[in-house]
Amino acid sequence: MPLTFRTVAALACAIVAAEAALAAETKQPNNVILFVPDGLRAASVTPESAPAMAAVRDSGVNFKNPHSVFPTFTTANASAFATGHQLGDTGDYSNTIYVGRPLQSAHDSVTPFVENDQILGEMDRLFDGDFLNEETILKAARAQGYSTAAIGKLGPALIFDHTERSGERTIVFDDSTGSATGIPLSQEVKAALTAAGLPPTAPPRTANARAGDFKTPGTTVANVEQQRYFVEVAAKVVLPMLKARNKPFVLVYWSRDPDGTQHGQGDSLNALMPGINGPTSRAAIKNADDNLARLRATLDELGLAATTNIVIAADHGFSTVSKESATSPAAKASYADVQPGFLPRGFLAIDLAKALDLPLFDPDNKNARVGENAAPRSGNGLIGRDPAKPDLVVAANGGSDLLYVPSKSRRLTARILAALFEQDYVSGVFVDDALGPFAGTLPLSAVNLKGRAVTPQPSIVVNFRSFDTGCDQPVLCTVIVADTRYQQGQGTHGSFSRAETMNFMAAVGPDFRTDFVDPAPVSNADIGMTIAHLLDLQIPRKGNLVGRVLREALPNGATPRVSNRIMRSPPGPNGLRTVLIHQEVGATRYLDAAGFPGRTVGVPVDKTARR
Repeated sequence: MPLTFRTVAALACAIVAAEAALAAETKQPNNVILFVPDGLRAASVTPESAPAMAAVRDSGVNFKNPHSVFPTFTTANASAFATGHQLGDTGDYSNTIYVGRPLQSAHDSVTPFVENDQILGEMDRLFDGDFLNEETILKAARAQGYSTAAIGKLGPALIFDHTERSGERTIVFDDSTGSATGIPLSQEVKAALTAAGLPPTAPPRTANARAGDFKTPGTTVANVEQQRYFVEVAAKVVLPMLKARNKPFVLVYWSRDPDGTQHGQGDSLNALMPGINGPTSRAAIKNADDNLARLRATLDELGLAATTNIVIAADHGFSTVSKESATSPAAKASYADVQPGFLPRGFLAIDLAKALDLPLFDPDNKNARVGENAAPRSGNGLIGRDPAKPDLVVAANGGSDLLYVPSKSRRLTARILAALFEQDYVSGVFVDDALGPFAGTLPLSAVNLKGRAVTPQPSIVVNFRSFDTGCDQPVLCTVIVADTRYQQGQGTHGSFSRAETMNFMAAVGPDFRTDFVDPAPVSNADIGMTIAHLLDLQIPRKGNLVGRVLREALPNGATPRVSNRIMRSPPGPNGLRTVLIHQEVGATRYLDAAGFPGRTVGVPVDKTARR
């Protein structure tokens, strides 16, 4: 058949189309940087307070309906980012959890604080090599040929590849880098540090770590020195190294600020205002923002900006601490290190021990008996006649606490709940489904805490009261009663207020839409699932409490249908009922706020609900 112009043109088009299809199939994924500004409230980001983060939000994707997972703690949300699963699957329920046996790396405590590389390693050994029981995105990425790195805050940085402790396959920099307890650096990384004029040991927080006490204000400086080291390591060592490898990479950068500074700030000792809205906290937001600006400038310098997605997601929001209660027996005692009339750390353990008429022991002090006018060292408690076989374990965390009933006794659980409902600092209670329903409470499954986790399941999760001080945006002036070492007027998180579930989220890059405001709810578990999707990672799953891929934020993606829901428990003692306000996209549940109406910011008094 003779070749006509039309035939030749058709063949040429077919060849071009085939080449385009082949190129699409063989195109390597773009890089991903997950930037976590720890404890950053969504409403606190403005072009004035955080210009770099505001620019990402306003030019890329603005996730205006963001959600932390509950309890709103750091390592818990790190596990959601890292695996794409909710806490019922990861078992990282809070920063302090009960693990069932003493951990040597935690000074033989059964309630370790898990922001620690050695404790994470021992927990992995305790739970068959992987305490999260779900594969992380960094582990999957390096197995599929990506370069991987995690830089920043001790604990959450390592969680992204916690089972890889050699330092050879994933680059890890955190507070412990260069010490005997840190993850080692490879010779390649050490050589690059030397060439860049940077030391192989991370600096301490110095003055930023000074939280003060009940009569001494805390820090007045942000965590600038330590984070300058981390961002320079990223800019001068890690990113150039990743570029030189000439393959896609995943980098997690976890900024301790503003969280670390907001916790210990000295602007508001024993006063609820300005609380976490003073100059020191504002400096911490700027510090995190400066780190992001430095990373973006480095991407430009290295020619990586066009091929790198940046996802910004805070782990949780933040609130000011209150230490006041009119009902707590613990607040009526005297302590050497507590403002008279204020709640001590460990007040929940103290009050429950009194209500149950059982001795209280301190798991963080060799199980020593806690006497009158004394408090457990870290707030945790073992309640019962024998601390080795406690009737009740209290894991103190801040804006919420975890309670474990090892015997699974429904009768004891009922006595505990009766005591909780007597306290004005309680606002919402969640009980293990296996213990059966209790009036005034909702089941753990309602808040994504019942799944395939291998760590011990909490029997009860207690949310503490929150309120606002009367500003225009209540989520910016929320106060929570908190079981913590921090003083009234300092900062913390962990409660079910909307101030703490409303974390900052935004994204920009070649795989994201531009100038797009996403109205749909988004959670930290969704971030993990979306990063896995962008990298085309094939990750097996054990549990089904997973986030969704944020397809609406990707080119040509459709915004999903959203349902707004309210779940109410039957009324309990004094007519109190736990109310959960949430949203749903398909089977995925997003938690806005929960508690007793009028005692949690985001859960108003419902005048139409019958008591």
